[in-house]
Amino acid sequence: MSEGGPVSGRGESPAGSGGAASTSWEDVVTRHSDRVFRLAYRLTGNRPDAEDLTQEVFVRVFRSLDGFTETETGSFEGWLHRITTNLFLDQARRKQRLRFDALSTERAEAMAASAPGPAAAVGDRTFDDDVEGALAQLSPEFRVAVVLCDVEGMTYDEIADILGVKIGTVRSRIHRGRAQLRQALAHRAPAAGRTRYAGPRTGPIPAVRTAAQGAAEAARRVTTGTAEGLVGRRMAPAGPR
Repeated sequence: MSEGGPVSGRGESPAGSGGAASTSWEDVVTRHSDRVFRLAYRLTGNRPDAEDLTQEVFVRVFRSLDGFTETETGSFEGWLHRITTNLFLDQARRKQRLRFDALSTERAEAMAASAPGPAAAVGDRTFDDDVEGALAQLSPEFRVAVVLCDVEGMTYDEIADILGVKIGTVRSRIHRGRAQLRQALAHRAPAAGRTRYAGPRTGPIPAVRTAAQGAAEAARRVTTGTAEGLVGRRMAPAGPR
């Protein structure tokens, strides 16, 4: 398939409208990159990792698009959610293994002996009411389940299909993830003058148009055999909208 060429041989158009023959790769990226980036941002909790994950998702989509069929793979949106969550879980597990492997006995003892000072403790309390901080404390499996259910609004059946697990497992992960979130947020005492929790202090998810541009660039790099340049690459921040 040539760069920017039509997406064909798939039955219904992945872009969701029009014939497959008229749907270009850029159309797919433009239509779906915002949704992928929002999910990636909720899962990773920060923009740089979300941008990297978005790029990886569309590289995977580009390589697998010819094999996608609506009947065998499910909806195109569900397929994107599955790729995004699986890549996130793979990355999280890989980072966890690397972190444990690098943690020597001496370093562990040094970390255990070092206690945060008063300034650090105050800083921790300042940001304790950030829901993203509470989400970051969850295991990757719990975080994915909670985000897909409570943020993306998916049903248990849809989540089970995306994760490839039983509905009972989905229910358990969501239940335990919510319980851990409640416990984490219960320790966030209201500041002076506040009578109740006012929600996360962070603003809305950053502009996502650069994610589409980065994904398109990633796909082009794959077609020219330079995909290795994606590792560690950061996209330019979005300008004012």
